[in-house]
Amino acid sequence: MRHLPIFRDLRGRRVLVSGGGEVARAKLRLLLRTEARIVVLAADPHPELRALAAAGRLTLIGRAMEEGDATCAAIVYCANMDPAEDRRAAAIGRRAGALVNIVDNLEESDFITPAIVDRDPVVVAIGTEGASPVLGRRIKAGIEAALPTGLGVLARVGKAFRHAAEVLPYGRIRRRFWARYYDSEGPRVLATAGEAGLGALLEQLKHAALAAEAEPGRVSFVGAGPGDADLLTLRARDRLHDADVIIHDRLVAGGVLDLARREALFIEVGKAADAPSWAQDDISALLVEQARTGAHVVRLKSGDPGVFGRLEEEIEALDAAGIGWDIVPGVTAAAAAAADIGRSLTARGRNRAVTLMTAHDAEGFAEQDWRGLAEPGAVAAIYMGLRAARFVQGRLMLHGADPATPFTVVENAGRPERRTIATRLDRLPADIAAAGVRGPAILFLGLEPRRAAAEAELLVAGA
Repeated sequence: MRHLPIFRDLRGRRVLVSGGGEVARAKLRLLLRTEARIVVLAADPHPELRALAAAGRLTLIGRAMEEGDATCAAIVYCANMDPAEDRRAAAIGRRAGALVNIVDNLEESDFITPAIVDRDPVVVAIGTEGASPVLGRRIKAGIEAALPTGLGVLARVGKAFRHAAEVLPYGRIRRRFWARYYDSEGPRVLATAGEAGLGALLEQLKHAALAAEAEPGRVSFVGAGPGDADLLTLRARDRLHDADVIIHDRLVAGGVLDLARREALFIEVGKAADAPSWAQDDISALLVEQARTGAHVVRLKSGDPGVFGRLEEEIEALDAAGIGWDIVPGVTAAAAAAADIGRSLTARGRNRAVTLMTAHDAEGFAEQDWRGLAEPGAVAAIYMGLRAARFVQGRLMLHGADPATPFTVVENAGRPERRTIATRLDRLPADIAAAGVRGPAILFLGLEPRRAAAEAELLVAGA
């Protein structure tokens, strides 16, 4: 992100516009909505600008910008559509300490003006880093349609009530009060009784919130999926939005964490080989400790909570402490990896079952039904298998597996940076090392990428 989105207070501040043509008029349509003191400098201003000046909406100076004009200005817009004149005006503005924007010149501007959805005092700013004004307008149209026109009224009345609402305990009770106002009760009253009914409603909601009994804390076990935030379920997003505390795995991607409230408490309880790691008992104790404060805790687990996530151990700790919980399933890495290579985990005529297995357990390398896995047609998704690749290879070959058995390694499954390595059992450890696989990976026994399979069939047909 090159440009940091901020909202600058322009109340009573001087804002200069250098230029008096159509481009300057377009900028003024936005600036006139603010509480700034607007000054336009133009030798030949458009008649509309003269009318605005006559009405007292802005100050019009009938000449080009000169040294000293930008003194104490907060912002200077250069809208002459003459590159040389715009650069000259920009230099004057910068020497006076103002932020400068040259219209349609991203590289030489100190800031950019986003597309705006205005539901005053709610304002949504949309920026594309100058990539595409068309895209910005399209996004703006979608947001305009999604935000009801009455939202500004609700926000204006709610803003005036904020001081009165401070008697409510900070945290979930206060958030729930505002959620009732904005999400359900406020729109209903606005539609039936108009703005005049909103003040009484807020008082009713405040007293109801003060009288309500404190709710006990609870824990939601949420599947974060393989990493791409687009693969989260709607229920998972809802839990993240509501959470007071988020206790997450090391592998949970930043894009997923960004969906949570910034005010939430984030605690990483990572586990990694050859690195400091949280003990499982300590994680379980942490869940109990945070939930006992009355917080809604989200235990965010990579993939699906119930697949090699030690879910039941944490549930048992909560049950023993009398703490409520719920489970939100997620997309497990095996499902995402199979999608990445264009394969089904099961297929009629190929395999009637699939094994989800881990290469590690509490004792080290995990023993499995190697004889069954070595049979032709067996399919397995091996989690945490990178460091155990040679162990897996040895066990399978010891039990008679064909050295040419296909293997596929999918690194960062389900993410834009995913990578696929097609190999065979006899080359598995060597190919993993040669490819430099470092990220989280799924090893597929008995599956090859669809494209690789199609190429092999063509070779056989050609022979």
